Amino acid sequence: MKEIIPRPQSVIEAKKGGTFDMAKVDALDVDAKFALTTPVITSILEEGLGRKLPKEGKNVLKIGFAAELAPQSYRIETDENGIGIVAGDAAGALYAVQTLRVGTMMGTPQKNTLVPCGKVNDYPRYRWRGILLDEARHFFGEEEVKKLLDVMCMHKLNVLHWHLTDDQGWRIEIKKYPLLTEVGSSRPCSQIHGWLSTDVDDVPVSGYYTQEKIKEIVAYAAERGISVIPEIDMPAHLAAAMAAYPWLGCRELKRDPHYYFGGRIPTSQGVKDWNRSACIGKPSTMEFIKGVIDEICELFPAPYFHIGGDEAPKDEWKNCPACQELIRSLGLRNEKQLQGWFINEVAKYVRSKGRRLIGWNEVLEGDILDNDVVVQYWTPRRDPKVIKHVRKGGSVVISKHKYFYFDMPYAQYPLRNTYMFNPYFEGFISMYDNNVKGIEGTLWTEWISTPSKLEFQLFPRMEALAEVSWYGGPKNFKKFLGRLREYMPLLDMYGLNYAKEEIYRQPNPFTRVKTIRTWYGGNENVEYEKNDNKH
Repeated sequence: MKEIIPRPQSVIEAKKGGTFDMAKVDALDVDAKFALTTPVITSILEEGLGRKLPKEGKNVLKIGFAAELAPQSYRIETDENGIGIVAGDAAGALYAVQTLRVGTMMGTPQKNTLVPCGKVNDYPRYRWRGILLDEARHFFGEEEVKKLLDVMCMHKLNVLHWHLTDDQGWRIEIKKYPLLTEVGSSRPCSQIHGWLSTDVDDVPVSGYYTQEKIKEIVAYAAERGISVIPEIDMPAHLAAAMAAYPWLGCRELKRDPHYYFGGRIPTSQGVKDWNRSACIGKPSTMEFIKGVIDEICELFPAPYFHIGGDEAPKDEWKNCPACQELIRSLGLRNEKQLQGWFINEVAKYVRSKGRRLIGWNEVLEGDILDNDVVVQYWTPRRDPKVIKHVRKGGSVVISKHKYFYFDMPYAQYPLRNTYMFNPYFEGFISMYDNNVKGIEGTLWTEWISTPSKLEFQLFPRMEALAEVSWYGGPKNFKKFLGRLREYMPLLDMYGLNYAKEEIYRQPNPFTRVKTIRTWYGGNENVEYEKNDNKH
């Protein structure tokens, strides 16, 4: 069995050697406690072995429950007579089968079903191992999302952070507010050629998920051990919602969802207030937000609710009688504390729904944040407020820009950045390990409009993310690259358009600088076009 990605915590081969051939398995017996993931476990093994697996046979692969194992943990014991698996929960059982699948390359032409005799004891370093998919900027649809979930499952990733609303599009049906999708889900064109460009294409962007489709995708994810966490941006990044309901703003301006992503276009057009925050002073705004939360929580059973909370301008609040009156009545010092109050109020409401609030690290600006709110740490520079939050006992998910912003060019953030991530470099000393819930790679899609480009930006960064989020031992990037080369047939099996090695390594500093300049100011596809895009 090959060394796999992500590496297990402990692999002990039998002193006498020997192997068991997985091809001899003719039956499968999975503990009833693992019913949620059993259909996927069965599918993986049956597709890999090329035959149906009844419950009884001469060589039964048994997957049992072990109460002493923690959630997501598993143990595999192999001798020349067979393989036995025990797990702490349904996810752990699924991960054990994924280890066998990846180790034997089942489903690929390179399949080798011989499993060395010995023991594998495995468990994740972090409880939260995630990918953010932004469908507000560009919409990819059900098939691509399910494909992503399948590959996340193979990598033992367990959180899909689904960014469904932003200035450029509202992608989820809300029955109480139908104009959100009738108006907010479409725009006629998009900014192209990078942040420094003012170029625009003529390609309309539209699409959204009905509530029934959301339920279907969430259930599909659950079968693969993946929680789906929605992000509904507030109080800013609401231009698509304001296009549908202008009364959400301090000033009722009639504007369409943004076709631009920022940068030079609004400046060139003299639009100084393109990024606006909702009017917190109006009771109708809070009524709207609670109505949206009510429907969202019915669709997503995950225990978290993400509201963004970042990049919230406060200029309109300073001139808004309703917002200023609220500041006075609450005894707040300024507009920053008004944002803090808003975040706390939403956190309370979300908590009443049995959920825990998450926001990007700008939610800490008001210095009055509820300590129960989870902070997602993204900013390139170190944010002392995040460190303070953790020291006070608060929780954090790390998505630091230089390690985990997968939308950026490989020239700027080569694969090595992700693989070499260490939380201690960012101020999270070992005594705060329990406060770091996990890590997440983010895939923003301002400059990603096709599934092929989406996959190019994501792979093989997902492999590096999987390794650092699961395995807690020492790192060797050179050896990781060797394992990665052997891993690629599994990505071919899914028809994924991954970046080639000359793209994701980028060792030449002069070439990297030239590529970065081109990416920002003329051609956001400069690396993608150099890649051998076969799929």
